[in-house]
Amino acid sequence: MSAVTPDAGASTGAPLPATGRSAAVRTPPTRRLTTGLVLAGVSAAAFSLSGVFASGLLDTGWSPGAMVLVRVALAAVVVLPLGIMSLRGDWSPVRRNLGLIGIYGAVSVAGCQFAYFSAVQYMPVGPALLIEYTAPAAVVLWFWLRHGQRPTRATIAGTLLAAVGLVLVLDLVSGTQGAVDPLGIAWALVAMLAVSTYFVINANADTGLPPLALAAGGLTTASLALGLLGATGIMPLTYSTDSPVYAGTEVAWWLPLVGLGVVTAALAYVAGIAAGRRLGPRLSSFVGLFEVVAAIGFAWLLLGELPRPVQLVGGVLILAGVIAVQAGEKRSAAPS
Repeated sequence: MSAVTPDAGASTGAPLPATGRSAAVRTPPTRRLTTGLVLAGVSAAAFSLSGVFASGLLDTGWSPGAMVLVRVALAAVVVLPLGIMSLRGDWSPVRRNLGLIGIYGAVSVAGCQFAYFSAVQYMPVGPALLIEYTAPAAVVLWFWLRHGQRPTRATIAGTLLAAVGLVLVLDLVSGTQGAVDPLGIAWALVAMLAVSTYFVINANADTGLPPLALAAGGLTTASLALGLLGATGIMPLTYSTDSPVYAGTEVAWWLPLVGLGVVTAALAYVAGIAAGRRLGPRLSSFVGLFEVVAAIGFAWLLLGELPRPVQLVGGVLILAGVIAVQAGEKRSAAPS
């Protein structure tokens, strides 16, 4: 999901896929809910580190496309053996879901990266991220229109709180953002659809695919798609073996690449899928907003970029929004 940028660490759209009953909102047991929230938090934190790791590499001459390709390819190498083992010799779920795996890899992983970086070529990072992270609202709307799951007042209130919080966290109220190009808006909307698709597919347990198998298939497909974009010159690929600097300390050039592949992709996607299976698409998408908050926190700790007070207030509002959405999910799942 997350695109590697030094600013916040974000994530070609397609219509959101219909899901079965497993994607419908339901109230999990307390342990399942707790585990899901922890996994969603781990995923968001892991995604958020992409911006920190990428910052040093960008300064040495790496192109965003090259970093994304290496990041996703390394993750595929790490997760693929685990995904194969998780199938326990039964490849029938993979054969039944080849199309879904293709959509997940091409849209939710590779597509969101390409669309986000295309957007920031035409508009500032802050507004691009704001549009991309309207994905939770798109997920709520999708399940209302497609599955008749009308959001509760608590869910709507949580959506509004989280939206205001996101505006503050991205510091869009200072008036320092540049002009916004319509083409940039279009690419950012494509990225938003890709992120929304990510959360919807993650939560669909009816496929029979273990989370590791879905992650492995998606990352492998995404690696091939990104490699094709790079080979054709659509996505520029430049790299450097100069040592990047973090908080005044030089490190080996390959070290942040390992972090990008293992932490911000392999761990992030596997944990995200496992969280979606436990929380459902709507709640997991709102918890995913903590990626932006965590990115600011890690930039503070590792890069010395002190967050503004307004950003801290925004983080609190996002937390309040998630709590409200969780309450709304419980009410919508309660028997009438």
